[in-house]
Amino acid sequence: MPPIAMRSSATWPNWALPGSTASPCPAAGRGWPSGRMPKYGLYRAAFEMLALPGVAAALRRRSAARGVIFTLHRVLPTRPAAFAPNAILQITPDFLEAVIGKVRAAGFEIVDLDEALRRLEAPQAKPFVVLTFDDGYRDNLEYALPVLEKHGAPFTLYIPTALVDGVGLVWWQALEDIIAAHDLVTVDLPEGPHYGDAATLAQKNATFAFAYERYRKMPEPEREASIRALAERYGFDLAAHCRSLIMDWSELKRFADHPLCTIGAHTVHHFELSKLPPAEMRAEIEHSRSVLAAQFGQTPRHLSYPIGGVAAAGPREFEAARELGFASAVTTRPGGLYPEHAAHATALPRISLNGLFQRKRFIDVLMTAEVFTLMRRGRRLDIA
Repeated sequence: MPPIAMRSSATWPNWALPGSTASPCPAAGRGWPSGRMPKYGLYRAAFEMLALPGVAAALRRRSAARGVIFTLHRVLPTRPAAFAPNAILQITPDFLEAVIGKVRAAGFEIVDLDEALRRLEAPQAKPFVVLTFDDGYRDNLEYALPVLEKHGAPFTLYIPTALVDGVGLVWWQALEDIIAAHDLVTVDLPEGPHYGDAATLAQKNATFAFAYERYRKMPEPEREASIRALAERYGFDLAAHCRSLIMDWSELKRFADHPLCTIGAHTVHHFELSKLPPAEMRAEIEHSRSVLAAQFGQTPRHLSYPIGGVAAAGPREFEAARELGFASAVTTRPGGLYPEHAAHATALPRISLNGLFQRKRFIDVLMTAEVFTLMRRGRRLDIA
């Protein structure tokens, strides 16, 4: 098969937009289909307008929202490299500190998930913010925890157990790292090998965008096989890579014992649950909870759906989480929390704190639930 150069233009991904309905998973939606204008500029323009003094606060005064849940992944002080498509997953410790200060100054209380659920049914309760971190990145211990401790801010850490054991795949970052290290990358796809130029920054971005989009569409077994073949081809140790990024059990024990931290389940392998047969889907959830209970002596009450967007988790998964007894389960569908969410606690929305909107002037917008409700034409619930 002749080489097929992947030269499609790459740009920031859909999922990183706080108001997008695309899944905010690492690297989701990189690149844009030919002929389609990126939405990022539109969102940025809207955020700039909403960030004008008094605008977001006026929306909050008219809103019935009780609070918001923020999604975070990585917290790092360093500036990303030129080629770093996954850098959108990270914010700086300074920005995290600014968020904590800003939400409290606006009259929000930072609470844990159990208190958030209580306040959904308490009309006179103060507005709240919940901080949640997905995946268990080691930088959460080094850079996020000191900020959270300094300000006494409770938070939830959602853990995918196979990644902690070093047998899962942080495949989105592995793909980036392999492309970063080579000038030509061969990716095995169902229709045959594809060859991506990666000598220049533009080529690396285009190759990543193409490969990521294809990987997201694959069934989980096919994607894992392709990633493992890619790693073997380039001598990339996936297990060591996973262990370098994700905390081990001894490090996580510090969080489990910490009075500010709630440990939540994030499945075993970080698979998109909607792609799995019903029994396997439930097993991913149940087994991760059992492993966490065995490790820490306490059964998790809260769940985060991996990827978490509309295509990754829906009514089937929401009902499974409810049947399995979880007090809450969070998506990455953007939105705030309203009284109506009390009856749909296993389909809670979150708002992404990410590298694209890491500007202090945007914090006021990000904590305004009504912004995201308006994006859904006034619908408070997004549970279909």
